[in-house]
Amino acid sequence: MQSMDDASPVKWHLAHTTWFFETFVLGTAISDYKPFSPDFRFLFNSYYQSVGGQHPRPRRGLLTRPTLDDVHAYRDTVDLCMKDLLARAEVAPSVLDVIELGLHHEQQHQELILTDVKHLFASNPLQPAYLKGVPASVSSRSPALQWLPHREGLYWIGYGGSSFAFDNESPRHRVFLRAFELASRLVTNAEYLAFVEDGGYERPEFWLSDGWIVARARGWRAPLYWDRDGSGGWFSLTLAGLRELSPHEPVCHVSLYEADAFARWSGARLPAETEWELAAAAASIAGNFVESGRLHPTAASADEWPTQLFGDVWEWTQSPYAPYPGYQPPPGPLGEYNGKFMCNQFVLRGGSCVTPRSHIRATYRNFFPPDARWQFSGIRLARDCD
Repeated sequence: MQSMDDASPVKWHLAHTTWFFETFVLGTAISDYKPFSPDFRFLFNSYYQSVGGQHPRPRRGLLTRPTLDDVHAYRDTVDLCMKDLLARAEVAPSVLDVIELGLHHEQQHQELILTDVKHLFASNPLQPAYLKGVPASVSSRSPALQWLPHREGLYWIGYGGSSFAFDNESPRHRVFLRAFELASRLVTNAEYLAFVEDGGYERPEFWLSDGWIVARARGWRAPLYWDRDGSGGWFSLTLAGLRELSPHEPVCHVSLYEADAFARWSGARLPAETEWELAAAAASIAGNFVESGRLHPTAASADEWPTQLFGDVWEWTQSPYAPYPGYQPPPGPLGEYNGKFMCNQFVLRGGSCVTPRSHIRATYRNFFPPDARWQFSGIRLARDCD
């Protein structure tokens, strides 16, 4: 298991989310606020250049100090100050907006804690389990994949409601879509294993050039956390420990490069994010989220189509992460939250089994570099209509 610069310790996540409220709420709303520790402004700043310097991300795991007790004291102090602030008779709407953003930011880090812990445990040769007593999936079959048609036309895309959404989900705008078909469910482990056993990782005709170079350089032969035993059987490491690969669960922990190669091998393609949003716009926000306690994708149900649009795995799209027409990042340091990452990344949709249900929307745009595999990321196929 290779080390990963993107992963951070749980202690750092706790301190950083605390730093967010201290820096962007308390530090601006309270004129005489005194930071808990001047050093924390540097240690727990993630990437806000306009706020100051940052400790290098790949070295966060080397921070033996402050201790966890120190971080809890920091959290407790900031929590008390936040309670005092919210108890005031009047809090400026602009401050409340930042507090709401901070709450959603914290949900993102709750999810990242689980993905980072999984990578940490997978790096341990003892392969410890984060969860105990969670049953494996026992689904005996996968519903047959169906292709659900969508008509050509002009459609509205992006967030247009009055409740919270991230700035990258707006402005709402119209797009023209050609007729397409979307797969009724996610790609399963069994389907992806067929790609592996057909030499998919050895056949450059299916791969984007950059993906082929990355896969060869890093020795990819299967999704992250997959492994074979001495008899040739396949296993996957889950947050509940090492388990025999379940054929009917969604394939998980694949990069955009792998997802795209599988789609080409299948005679299909990845959906555009606009196509995915059109299909999800009328669907209920229901699925296998963190609240289920499983913390692992589950096999599809045939109760309704399409299924698994929300929860289970983040679904790669073919769409580069770019601004919508008319997008302007918010003024000030919080303008760095999303806008400055709109380069060399791809959009994922739908949330995963470690995403809080209240965090997701049909318009939600997650994004990662095309080689990222440590997230709970999977595949839904699409194809053009003849």
